[in-house]
Amino acid sequence: MNYYVGLSLAASSGMDSGVAVMDEDNNIILVDKLYTMNDVMFFFDNFPSLKYSKICASLVWDRTMLNGKWRILGKPYQLVSTNPLIPNRDGWTYRYSTRGCEYFRSLVEKGIEINRFELYLTRQSLHLNSCYKERSPADCKFLQQTLKNEWQLDLPSNMMPMSQLEAIVGAILAKENALHPENIKTVSHFRDFDVIDVIHNPKVLARY
Repeated sequence: MNYYVGLSLAASSGMDSGVAVMDEDNNIILVDKLYTMNDVMFFFDNFPSLKYSKICASLVWDRTMLNGKWRILGKPYQLVSTNPLIPNRDGWTYRYSTRGCEYFRSLVEKGIEINRFELYLTRQSLHLNSCYKERSPADCKFLQQTLKNEWQLDLPSNMMPMSQLEAIVGAILAKENALHPENIKTVSHFRDFDVIDVIHNPKVLARY
């Protein structure tokens, strides 16, 4: 049996990362919270079905040095990078962090299939985005109820951590990529990894 692993990787060890494992029958085998990269490495190094798994790991937003207005404005739009008087020596205009890339590359060298995904873009493509502030309790509850009601996932009634729900989104994308690659598009590349997303919402195609 193949397994589909979603990893919602946080920007630093001070925030919880989520991991979710789904089987071919849409059963959630495992959900957990991880913090440091050592936790992530320990999980995958000791996961017994790793060679039978397809992994989707989220891109990590680089949240460093956002303590000034010009940095906050410059980060999404990268306007300051065009000014030769403000050289970008420390990478503070980069949108995404390289956290975990070296370890993921080592897994690829062992024959493990890993793709990356942009969490908020994938939530929109799967019709899982809400009108609430992102990662707020209302947004968390909306995502959990939608996954439970629309995707028929067996989730508990009490509120789950947002990182775990985001990891389930990655597991759904990993499964779609494995079973229906014709419904997957590569939206970009990041550090030699394909960043993928769905072309059409699988629920519209009534496959599950």
